[in-house]
Amino acid sequence: MPLLLLFVLSFAHAARLHGADARPVIVAFGDSLTAGRPGESFPEYLQKDLDSRGYRYRVVNEGVAGDTTTDGLARVANVLAHKPRVVLLEFGGNDGLRGLPVTATRANLEKTIFALRKPGITIMLAGMTLPPNYGPDYIKPFEQIYPDLAKKYGLRLIPFLLADVALVPGLMSPDGIHPNAKGAARVALTVLKALEPLLRKN
Repeated sequence: MPLLLLFVLSFAHAARLHGADARPVIVAFGDSLTAGRPGESFPEYLQKDLDSRGYRYRVVNEGVAGDTTTDGLARVANVLAHKPRVVLLEFGGNDGLRGLPVTATRANLEKTIFALRKPGITIMLAGMTLPPNYGPDYIKPFEQIYPDLAKKYGLRLIPFLLADVALVPGLMSPDGIHPNAKGAARVALTVLKALEPLLRKN
């Protein structure tokens, strides 16, 4: 048997064994708001919503609890390795909760966006806010990071990822920061609404 044919057959067999998935990839890239709890993360609910609506895409969860924008920037290569069609970029909350300089958060997010801007990749940016005790002098410039970068780089923007969850009774965890399972399902619908104009039914 010719060597090339043998290689092709071996590759095809390996792909079948490992369940190769040729669906376009959507990467949810962020911190604990993206990582969620096993079985209760918004990327997992998003996958179910896409499947139920006939969209053949594969959602990959690249959320890591505790990550700041500095940590996210260091993980860009992991995201690009998935060869994503869409990246939902969700960072900044941990920077804000730690009171890190807004200028540093903005710079890291901008570098991350720049690194992700490859042909064929659409970036969606998820906006964030902070608890009111951080004060308007910090919160306002922090919130402004997201529309500014979305406008500068032509990104699709979700103004506030938790907009339909944060103040709704029964949708947040006791810590008041993270959505519970019902809240994560609602977040997935927020993301889906923003995503749908980009998607095709195969």
